[in-house]
Amino acid sequence: MQNITGTLKTDREALKKLLPAEDILEFPFTSENGCEFICMFTDPITDKELLGQLVARPLFRYDGDKSAEEIGKRLAFPEQRKEKSLDKLAEEILAGNPVLLWEGMDEGLIVGTKKVFIRAVAEPPTDVTIKGPREGFIEDVKVNTSLVRRRLKTGELKIEYLKVGRRSQTFVAVCYLEGTSVQKVVDEVKEKLNRIDIDIIPDSSYLARFLSSRPESLMKQVGTTEKPDIFCAKIAEGRVGILVDGSPIALTVPYLIVEDFQSSEDYYVPSYRATFTRLIRLFALIVAIYLPAFYVAAQIFKLQLFPIKLLLTIAGSIRDLPFSPSLEMLLVLIVLEILNEASIRMPKYVGMALSVVGALVLGETAVSAGFVSTPAIIIIAFSGIGLYAVPNLIEETSVIRLVMLLVAGSVGTYGIILATGFIIFYLVTTDTFGSPLVAPFSPVIGKDLKDSLVKYNLASLDTRPVSLGSKNKRRLRHE
Repeated sequence: MQNITGTLKTDREALKKLLPAEDILEFPFTSENGCEFICMFTDPITDKELLGQLVARPLFRYDGDKSAEEIGKRLAFPEQRKEKSLDKLAEEILAGNPVLLWEGMDEGLIVGTKKVFIRAVAEPPTDVTIKGPREGFIEDVKVNTSLVRRRLKTGELKIEYLKVGRRSQTFVAVCYLEGTSVQKVVDEVKEKLNRIDIDIIPDSSYLARFLSSRPESLMKQVGTTEKPDIFCAKIAEGRVGILVDGSPIALTVPYLIVEDFQSSEDYYVPSYRATFTRLIRLFALIVAIYLPAFYVAAQIFKLQLFPIKLLLTIAGSIRDLPFSPSLEMLLVLIVLEILNEASIRMPKYVGMALSVVGALVLGETAVSAGFVSTPAIIIIAFSGIGLYAVPNLIEETSVIRLVMLLVAGSVGTYGIILATGFIIFYLVTTDTFGSPLVAPFSPVIGKDLKDSLVKYNLASLDTRPVSLGSKNKRRLRHE
C-alpha cells in the first residue's frame, strides 16, 4: 500500500495514476505565504461552491504554519480527517469528498463536501397506512439512520458502518440495541457481510441473498420493510437491522413468517380489530393458494364435493369447452400473471388502462368465445386478489399456488394433502439465525402467541419474543 510522500508533484501524479478518469479534477492554488496546494475532487458529486467558500478562500489568505493541525483549524470545517494511504484517499475522492494536498505534508486532508442528491422523506408506496407514521426510508443511508436515531434516543443503539462491493464500496449500516439484540446474531451478520466479494451492491436485495443460510430456498429468510417505525420496533424486540446506501428497503434478522401477517397499523388500532385483520389475511392467503387447486381436483376426481346446485351451474358453464379443467385454469392463471407483469412494468396511466382492458374486455371475450368458463375467471380473480392481502409473500405464494394447481390436476385431492404436508414439514424444519421460521407455532411458545395471528392488548405484551433469544426479556414494567 503506497503512502503520501510529502512531495506535491509526486503525490499528485500518483493519485492521477490511480484516478485517470476525466471527471477527476484538480484545483491548484497558492496561499499568501507561498504554500502550494492542490485540491482533487470528483466533479459531478462534489459541492464545488462549498469547497470554494469553506476550503479554498480561507487558504488563499493563509500565512501561518504549514502543519495539518493549523491548516485544519483555519478551515474551521467540521467534517475533515487526515489519511496517509493513497488508496484510501482515492476512495474518498470517488465518494465525493475532496482531498487537499500541499508541499511538505506527508498526509492528505479529506474534506466532507460531498454533494448528495436525495428525494424527500415520504410515505412508502409499498406500505400505506391509514393510522400511524407516514415516513418511509429513502435511498440515502445517512438520512435513514437519522430516522432511526430520532425514534431510538438511547446510547444502546449501535450503528456500525461497513463497505461492501469491490467497485461500488457501498455503505452498509448494521443497527442493533446493545444488550437486547443477540450478540451471536450481530457477529454472524457482520461476518457474512465482510465475506461478500462482489463488484457492486445496487440494492439491499443483493445482501438478503448473502445473509440467507439457504439462498435457493423458496421461503425468504430475511425480513424487509420501508418504514422506520416498523424497523425500530423490530430492533427493540431484539432483531438486527441492515440499512444499505442506495436502497429504501431495510433488512431485519432473524425473520419469522408471522411478521408478514402483521402490519404497523395493527398497533394503532384496538386489539380485536388487529386480530380480525390478521385472521382475514391468513384466510385470504389460504383461499388464494388452494381455491384453484380444489376447483380443478373436484372437477376431475371428486364432482360430489360440489353442492348439487353449484354443480349444475358449473356443468352448464364448462359444456363444450376445448380445454381440460387443469389446462383451462392454468391458461387463465398464466394470462393473469402476464397482465400483472405488464401493468407493473408499463407507464402508470397506460398500466391502469391495460388492467381495465385485460380484466373486462379480454375476460368477457374469452368467456363469450367459449375458451374458458365464467367460474374459472372468478376463481382466478379472487385468488389473485387474495395474494395481495399479504404482499410481502407474493413471490413465494404465487409459486406454491402454481404447484398446488399442477398437483391437483395430476393426482387430485390426495396430491394437495401430500404437497401441503411437505410444505409444512419444510417450514417447521427451517430456521433463520437460530430462530424457528414458523415460531411461535412450531415450537409452541405461549408468551409469543400473544402477538402472532392473535394480538393481545399492549399492556399484556410485557416481554420480548422468546423465539428471538434476547437476554433482555422485559420491555414493559407495570406499576
